[in-house]
Amino acid sequence: MNNQTARRPLKSRQTAWARTLAKFMAEAGLSPNMISFLSMVFAALSLTSAMFNKPIFAALFIQMRLICNLMDGMVAVEYGKKSKTGDLWNDVPDRFADVAIILGAGYFSSGHPFALELAWANGAMAVMTAYLRVLGASLKSPHYYIGPMAKPQRMAILTIAFIAEAIYPTGFIIYYSLVIMLVGQIFTCFRRLRKISNDLENK
Repeated sequence: MNNQTARRPLKSRQTAWARTLAKFMAEAGLSPNMISFLSMVFAALSLTSAMFNKPIFAALFIQMRLICNLMDGMVAVEYGKKSKTGDLWNDVPDRFADVAIILGAGYFSSGHPFALELAWANGAMAVMTAYLRVLGASLKSPHYYIGPMAKPQRMAILTIAFIAEAIYPTGFIIYYSLVIMLVGQIFTCFRRLRKISNDLENK
């Protein structure tokens, strides 16, 4: 696998704070796999916070999870700490974290009709978007990170929604965020599948 094409393009990798934090983690002896594991811990904490009606903490732990997602790749590539199982640790924890965080949104808005079912549908679609990307790459198509509801967009909308709920507690903000996410993820899967299909047809 080409490590460059398999990395999500992120401008935040070039920021001073990200480089400083990655250097600190690498020098502290944290492996990329350990950082990937921490991302699952933060996702579980976000789920727990949402279940106990603590939206501001749910939002905070979403961002902590994203920082781990950024750091594991930087420590692996920029500091030469990639392991033989690194590709597994790079992807598998993300799928757990996506579903856990989205389920938290479902539990938080569970007073609204079909909120949990909506969350489960979003979790399934989050896994599907990643599956299509990886499947395409296995068929020699590029890694497509296109949206409109790829992981950064999903986490952004949930972070903003949880913060909004902390300020204006209604439950509706999270609920309608899940509706928007589901529509966006269906469209995202369609776009990725179409691009991969076109690549295969034009080989």
